[in-house]
Amino acid sequence: MKYSSVNFASDPVDSEDGSLPGKGRFRVSEKEVCRDLREGRKGYDERVARGLARQPEMKEVFTTGGGIPLERLYTPMDIEGLDYCRDLGFPGSYPYTRGVQPTMYRGRFWTMRQYAGFATAAESNARYRYLLEQGQTGLSVAFDLPTQIGYDSDHPMARGEVGKVGVAIDSLADMETLFREIPLGKVSTSMTINAPAAVLLAMYIAVGEKQGVPASELSGTIQNDILKEYIARGTYIFPPKPSMRLITDIFGFCSDNVPKWNTISISGYHIREAGSTASQEVAFTLADGVAYVQAAVKAGLDPNVFGQRLSFFFNAHNDFLEEVAKFRAARRLWARLMKERMGVSEPKALMLRFHTQTAGSTLTAQQPENNIVRVAIQALASVMGGTQSLHTNSFDEALALPTEKSVGIALKTQQIIAYESGATSTVDPLAGSYVIESLTSEIERQALEYIDKIEEMGGMLVAIEKGYPQQEIQDAAYQYQKAVESDERVVVGVNRFQVDEDGGGRELLRVDPSVGENQEKALKAMKQGRDNVLVGNRLDEVRAAARDENLNLMPAMIDAVKVYATEGEICGVLREEFDEYRENIVL
Repeated sequence: MKYSSVNFASDPVDSEDGSLPGKGRFRVSEKEVCRDLREGRKGYDERVARGLARQPEMKEVFTTGGGIPLERLYTPMDIEGLDYCRDLGFPGSYPYTRGVQPTMYRGRFWTMRQYAGFATAAESNARYRYLLEQGQTGLSVAFDLPTQIGYDSDHPMARGEVGKVGVAIDSLADMETLFREIPLGKVSTSMTINAPAAVLLAMYIAVGEKQGVPASELSGTIQNDILKEYIARGTYIFPPKPSMRLITDIFGFCSDNVPKWNTISISGYHIREAGSTASQEVAFTLADGVAYVQAAVKAGLDPNVFGQRLSFFFNAHNDFLEEVAKFRAARRLWARLMKERMGVSEPKALMLRFHTQTAGSTLTAQQPENNIVRVAIQALASVMGGTQSLHTNSFDEALALPTEKSVGIALKTQQIIAYESGATSTVDPLAGSYVIESLTSEIERQALEYIDKIEEMGGMLVAIEKGYPQQEIQDAAYQYQKAVESDERVVVGVNRFQVDEDGGGRELLRVDPSVGENQEKALKAMKQGRDNVLVGNRLDEVRAAARDENLNLMPAMIDAVKVYATEGEICGVLREEFDEYRENIVL
C-alpha cells in the first residue's frame, strides 16, 4: 500500500525537521516515505544532522548506566542477527529469554517479600506478622552481622553489633521465637545467610519439625553463596575448599530430604552494590553459578537434579531499559551455559529463576522521599524483566532501618504494579523492542566475554585468588563515582536540584542499645537450662563429620541444634577444623 500524505488537524507545513505542523493537511515528500529501511535511515540521519547544526543534543554520547553506548534510534537493522526461535523462543521454553513460566503473571504474581529483621527475634516476629497481614506472600529474613559471621551475641566480636542490621539468632530458641505463630508449611522463607547457612537451615528444619511440618514440606531459600562474599561483601568465615564442601553437602542433603528448598541463591545483588556494571553483575554471578555446579558434579551430584533447586538474586537499578534487558540476558545465557557446557538436559535445571531487590546503593539520604520513585522504577523493571520474587526497599533506608510506615509504602508499591499498572497482563511486554533486544544481546555478549576469560584463568576460585573480579568491580565503581562528581551523571537531590533540608521531624527506627545486653542474658539463661553434656556430645559428632569428607555435615548439625547447641558453638568447631579465611589477593 502506498501512502503519500498523513492527516493532521493543523496548519499546512512541509516539515523536513520533524516538527509538529499546525491545522490542515501535512504533505509528506516522496523522499520521506520509508520504502526501504536503509534508504529511509539514511534520510533520517541526514535530517537529524541538519537539525543538530541548529540545536545540539544534550550530550555527545549517551550510554546506559553500565556504559553501553545507546544509539539515537534503533531499527530492525540493529537486531538483524536475532533469530526468534534460537534467541527468544516462547515463555516457559528454552532459552527462557521471555520468562520461565508459559503464562508468567497471568497465572500468579511474583512472591512479594520484604527483607526484614532487626533487634530481637520477638520484635522481628511482630514485623513479619504485620507484613503478612498487609498482603506480603513470603518472608525474607535479615540477620545481624554477628549471626552472619558465626558469632553468638556474647562473643567479644559481637559487641555493639547485636541486632543492628538484622535479627540476632544464637540458637534454636531464638529461631522458635522468630517464627512463632507463623505456619512454616504455608509460608516460603528466604534467609540471607551465607557462611553459616547450613546451621541456620538446620535450625529452620528443627522449628518446622516442632510445628509438625516435615522437612519435605518446607519451602524457601538460603542465600548460601560464599563466592560473592570473597568478591564483594566480606562476610566469609572459612577458606574456599571447606566452604564449597558445606555448600555441596547442603545440595545433597536437600535433594534427598528437603526437595522444595532452593539450596542456594547465587547473588549478583552484592556484586552490583559494590559498584559493578549490569554486564559484570550477570557475568560474575553466572560464573559463580558455574563454579557451584562444577563443584557439585565433582562431588558426585547430578546437575539435572540439584540444578532444579538453584536460584539467583539480582539487583534492580535505575536504568530501566538496561535492567529489563539484563534480566532477559541472564536467563538466556544461563540456559545456554547449563545446556552447552554442563550437559544439562532437564528443562527445570536450565531455568534461571531469580529474586530481585531494588538497589540500596541508589537510595539517597538527601530528599529521601525521592527514593519512593526510584524504587517504583526499579520494581517495574524487575517485573518487566520477569522476576519470580521481589523486595522493594523502603525510602528511609539511607538513614536508618525502615519504619513500619515506610515498609508499608514499599510493599504497596509492588501491589500497585501488580494490580493497577497493567504491566502483568501480557508476558514479556517489552519483547520485540529494537532497543531491548539489542541491549539483551549486548549484555549477553559482554557477560560471556568475562565468563570465558574467567574459565581461561582456571575458574572462578582462581580468578578470585588473583583479584580479577574484585579489580573489575572497583574500576567500574570508580568510573561511576567520577561521573557523578563531574555532573556527567545526574543524581537528583545530590548533584543537581538540591534543596535546603533540616532533617528534623522525620520518624526513624532506632535499635535500643539494650538489645545486646538482653540478648546476652537470654543466651546465658538458655545455656544454663539445657543439657550441656548432651550438647558437648553433639558438637563432637559435628567435629567428626567435619573431619570425614565422606560424611554429610547436615545430619550432625541438625542433631546439634535440636539440643540447643548455638550457632557460635557449631561454627567454633568448624573454625577449629577448617581454619578461617584470610584474604590474600595476588595481582
